[in-house]
Amino acid sequence: MSDTNIDETVDQVETDASTLVEWENPPSLADLKSDYEAAQVAHDVHTQEVDNWLKVLNGEQSINTKQGRSKLVPKLARKQAEWRYAALSEPFLSTDDLFNTSPQTFEDKESAVQNGMLLNYQLNCRMDKVAFIDEYVRTAVDEGTVIVRVGWEFEEDKRTIWEDVMEPQPIIDPNTGQPAMDPQTGQPVMQPVKVGQKQKTKTITIKNQPVLTVCDYNNIVLDPTCEGDIEKANFAVFSFETSLSELKKDGRYTNLDDINFESASVLAEPDHEVNSDDTAFTFKDRARKKVIAREYWGFWDIDDTGEVKPFVATWVGSTFIRMEENPYPDKKLPFILVQYLPRRKNIYGEPDAALIEDNQKIVGAVTRGMIDIIGRSANGQQGIRKDALDVTNARKFERGDDYKFNANVDPRQAFHMEVYPEIPRSALEILNMQNNDAEALTGVKAFTQGISGQALGVTATGIRSALDATSKRELGILRRLSNGLNQIGRKIISMNAEFLDDEEMIRITNEKFVAINRNDLGGKYDIKLNISTAEADEQKGSELAFMLQTMGNTMPPEMSQMILADIAKLRKMPDLAKRIAEYKPQPNPLVEQKQQLEIALLQAQVQNESAKGQENMVDVQLKSAKTETELAKARQMQSGADLSDLDFVERESGVKEARELDFEDAKHERAMEAKEHDRMSGLDKAAFDSLTKTPGGA
Repeated sequence: MSDTNIDETVDQVETDASTLVEWENPPSLADLKSDYEAAQVAHDVHTQEVDNWLKVLNGEQSINTKQGRSKLVPKLARKQAEWRYAALSEPFLSTDDLFNTSPQTFEDKESAVQNGMLLNYQLNCRMDKVAFIDEYVRTAVDEGTVIVRVGWEFEEDKRTIWEDVMEPQPIIDPNTGQPAMDPQTGQPVMQPVKVGQKQKTKTITIKNQPVLTVCDYNNIVLDPTCEGDIEKANFAVFSFETSLSELKKDGRYTNLDDINFESASVLAEPDHEVNSDDTAFTFKDRARKKVIAREYWGFWDIDDTGEVKPFVATWVGSTFIRMEENPYPDKKLPFILVQYLPRRKNIYGEPDAALIEDNQKIVGAVTRGMIDIIGRSANGQQGIRKDALDVTNARKFERGDDYKFNANVDPRQAFHMEVYPEIPRSALEILNMQNNDAEALTGVKAFTQGISGQALGVTATGIRSALDATSKRELGILRRLSNGLNQIGRKIISMNAEFLDDEEMIRITNEKFVAINRNDLGGKYDIKLNISTAEADEQKGSELAFMLQTMGNTMPPEMSQMILADIAKLRKMPDLAKRIAEYKPQPNPLVEQKQQLEIALLQAQVQNESAKGQENMVDVQLKSAKTETELAKARQMQSGADLSDLDFVERESGVKEARELDFEDAKHERAMEAKEHDRMSGLDKAAFDSLTKTPGGA
């Protein structure tokens, strides 16, 4: 392209960008393409490595041999990968509750539970979980790196529905046949009555859910300066195939009329890997014709303040069709990168094919040599000595009839049968050595006598050590894949809190629905993945069964029921586990009646004992009262005895008589004093009377 065309394209793009956004410093198409082209060098190195690894995996090695020689390429890497696929995907597919959320604080418990239910529902019901996990695992195993694009899919549609037409009408009193009147207002009581139906156009939401896309390694270009951490990447460019119809249906794109669909073609973009198997087929009409769109996710100083902000831009050819700030809540690149075998300071990982490529070449060379040895032999051909048979008997021999050979020829030397030659033992030993080495490098037991306990001894401990080492290597890969799904779950949770409706109905069981409130989805949470493996489930089930067997007699029935439900769940029988957990034994009427009678008997015995206790208390009180009475009587009797003794002593000593005399003296003295008083009173009265009778006394 000439400089003039570049300038014209830049001017056109700058105009388009200014019409899309009102930023102080929007990026130009030349700026974005500059980042894309600068990262293309490192991206090409990675794509060449992946292409080579895939050739090794698919056995597409080119063999330069002579005419008629074997060109077989054994698929050693593919054999290892086939055993790896199920071992890595089954832990994710063997459980319905893949995401197990736990709260960071006690206040976030309800939010964590709702997030877990929502994530598992979306993955199980709104997405093809099996297809995604299989592609996720197989991409990691085959290519060494899997990149997942986490997005949000929203789609609306307008539908015509029938709506009831309601009008208020008075309520008729059935007794009087007249409209019922409101006693407070005096007006007829009205009620809405259906009078017909009318059509109404309603907008409904068809899709409002997250979408996960496993990116083709050819169509995603990452920032090469991120030092192996995609979180540090400043941009990522994702290319995808689309059409005018799909862009209009999406609703986020503009300037679609400026795209030159006539000259645009997927074949004109060599940097993009076409998803179709038939690359020669193209649609001719404008609406369905496929074009390549590139989506730039990155950071730019859009406000011209020296601080970058996340944004997204999409272009087709030389036309911007989308530019806006990053719409996702976390404001990060919507890509999750997982490395199968990580490399230090490298954003991309390696597959097993990078480890066993040389082993596959050696196995192929030895195998082709053995095939050439066998293929170049004339197996089954029979040679006859020329003088062994005459013409007549030779014909009989060829027809399979009895024949006669010449007497001067030994038939054991006259006839020779060609057979396959023996394979050299050294070739078989080399094959076994390479297969063993490949299994030791990958840690995959492909049943070729590679991994065994012989290197560590022939004991059970040595074999267990070898298997433990293999499981640890596989667990390391599984942890990286789990961490990738963990990051995917975090992004989906943040999107759910932003893009979901206020209430999203989640089907938990066939008869129970839980309403998820969008405002309750944004708490502080920790996400844990519930990874399940057949070996781990078998071990847990055996331990629980042993616990139930040893403690079953002393364990409460409720605890036994809990353990049985867990064992059924580990044995992949969720229906049985649910029935066991919800099982409540139906009581036998006779047993129930017996229990009621026993309870009544116990109650009667308790009441009887209580009555006896009260009676005993009354007896105690009565006996206490009698005791007091007897004590009073005893005191009274003791007092009488004391008085009798005192009277006897006083009589014997004369004290009583002296007291009686003193008493009589005192009595006589009082009597005399009374008489004296009376005499004196009489004298006083006579004197007074005499005074009053004298003349001067009046």
